[in-house]
Amino acid sequence: MKDWEFGRERPPRTAVVGAGSWGTAMAAHLSALGVPTTLLPRRKEQAEAVRDTRHNPGYLRDLALPPELEVAVVGEYDFSRAELIVLAVPSKAFTATVEAIAERVAPNTGVLSLTKGVEPDTGRRLSEVLHKLWAAKDPHIAVLSGPNHAEEVSQGQPTATVIASEDEDYTVALQEILSSESFRPYRTRDVVGVELAGAVKNVIALATGMADGLGFGDNARAALITRGLSEMSRLGEALGANPLTFAGLAGMGDLIATCTSRHSRNRRAGELMAQGHSPYAIESEMGMVAEGLTAAPAVLALARRVGVEMPITDNVVSVIRGEKEMQESVRDLMGRPSRHERHHS
Repeated sequence: MKDWEFGRERPPRTAVVGAGSWGTAMAAHLSALGVPTTLLPRRKEQAEAVRDTRHNPGYLRDLALPPELEVAVVGEYDFSRAELIVLAVPSKAFTATVEAIAERVAPNTGVLSLTKGVEPDTGRRLSEVLHKLWAAKDPHIAVLSGPNHAEEVSQGQPTATVIASEDEDYTVALQEILSSESFRPYRTRDVVGVELAGAVKNVIALATGMADGLGFGDNARAALITRGLSEMSRLGEALGANPLTFAGLAGMGDLIATCTSRHSRNRRAGELMAQGHSPYAIESEMGMVAEGLTAAPAVLALARRVGVEMPITDNVVSVIRGEKEMQESVRDLMGRPSRHERHHS
């Protein structure tokens, strides 16, 4: 694999696939930094509305998009032009999206995944999906995660994030491209840990939202965040992640933001479930994706395959499937046998 050189002399031609909140915020961020960027909604009517109004009518409506930002439809874009492809689509659409554009991607293209989740049917990490489906293209693959609410990034509020890749040169180049006065990327080689943290934190945020919706207080929220971190760490270590990753931005940092913020879709989804809303209708009601609803069953299945106990995740899945009432799940969690506080075993 050749050394990665983009960003050293000029910014790369960049395509951002997916025009939800995060894709829109990242496209605007890159464009404002002078990176030649094209935002690619998956629906033609959305692309036309964004192009005509310079606002995204469905997401971050108040954000005025930079005049330099180009807009096109995924199905019509010439991906052979792109040197960097940023993937910002929901996890349940990830595989279909990368399959659809695979033949149009140039060899050795850089890829940066912003999607936080795992493949729903298999539990595979999304970088594994990319490596398999784009193997013939020999892409450079990195993932970005951390406490990165799109609303705050779009407003230029101070934000730190982490980029994970096994290719150190590529990660350094991405840091140089993405860095600004308000956006600070760190780097790591622990792709496994960063991806698993991004998936599990959404499940714990659902649980925290349920607790909020039931009227529980700070004690319950803190317990769920802390024991959720323990679940995340156990699963990650069983799959070869670095334990220290979970004490960093992708782990504890994103867990705190997702479990406490008013911007958190997953916390809000859990709250709505506690108020009696069907989990299968919540995304339509919110008009946004709550990744935890997709991730929870896949994460639980993955944990069972590797023999890792995840009681919070297990109870979230039971509530989503209608197998338990929330109060029953609370009793089950609180009634578990007494034990030492252990984090990584």
